[in-house]
Amino acid sequence: MIVRPKPNLIGVLTSLKGSIAKRIALRSLMVTLLASAIVLIETLHPSYFSKVSATPFTLLGLSLSIFMSFRNNACYDRWYEARKAWGDIIVEVRSMIRETRVIKDARERHTILGNLCGFAHALNARLRKENELAASGDWLQPIPKGGTQDISGQILMQVGQQCSALSESGAINEWRYTIISGHLSNLTRAQAICERIKNTPLPFPYTLLLHRTIYLFCILLPFAMAEPLGWLTPIFTAIVSYTFFGLDAIADELEDPFGRDENDLPTDAIVRNIERDILDALGVTELPPQLEPVDFVLN
Repeated sequence: MIVRPKPNLIGVLTSLKGSIAKRIALRSLMVTLLASAIVLIETLHPSYFSKVSATPFTLLGLSLSIFMSFRNNACYDRWYEARKAWGDIIVEVRSMIRETRVIKDARERHTILGNLCGFAHALNARLRKENELAASGDWLQPIPKGGTQDISGQILMQVGQQCSALSESGAINEWRYTIISGHLSNLTRAQAICERIKNTPLPFPYTLLLHRTIYLFCILLPFAMAEPLGWLTPIFTAIVSYTFFGLDAIADELEDPFGRDENDLPTDAIVRNIERDILDALGVTELPPQLEPVDFVLN
């Protein structure tokens, strides 16, 4: 089970790992400096701002907030669906561990479970555009031949062929082979869900429109606040820009949940848990350690 420790107040205020502040610091700083310059101009030439009204910014800010909530919800749905797919992979691998206990030949069972662990490593690498064979090669028996574009899919095919051969030889009965085939189908379905999320980003014009609107809003906002707020304008501009730029950056990270950003899915930890389950089922006593969160973030 993956559990993050709950941060205290000091941790919330000071933690940078996992915070979006590092990504948006430069943008927020530039907008804040611009706000300071605008306030200085307003102080020297107040007549320039006599007809500037905050009403358009109120309406635009409300519309922008609603628009951003739709995008963030869509990105979070992608992140959560990906997490459910990896949860299904854990369930199916554990079910395969249970169903293969009836196999008398320890070597055959070791090969099947080892390939399933290789599948988890390969899929994790595939979703990160890394070398699947290098990530899973230590577990595969036999290793899939080169040239394929889907190592993880070929691993499941190998496992299916191994189980089919065991069924034909009578090592497992037809009923159990049907159950095992169902688990392999579910693993294929989970893989397809992850690939769909990875290969189908949100429509670019939708994201581009939001990016441009946020920049325009944060740049123009100080013109409306300079006269009524004076030198408090840079402070409120920094708060608003931190909120809007931060929500925008978080959505960018959640849109592709399989990378190595601090707020992406902790797939390395999930794969490590699968590896530990399989090694334990094979009788290994010295298991690799679980991956622990560092500064409240688990990669």
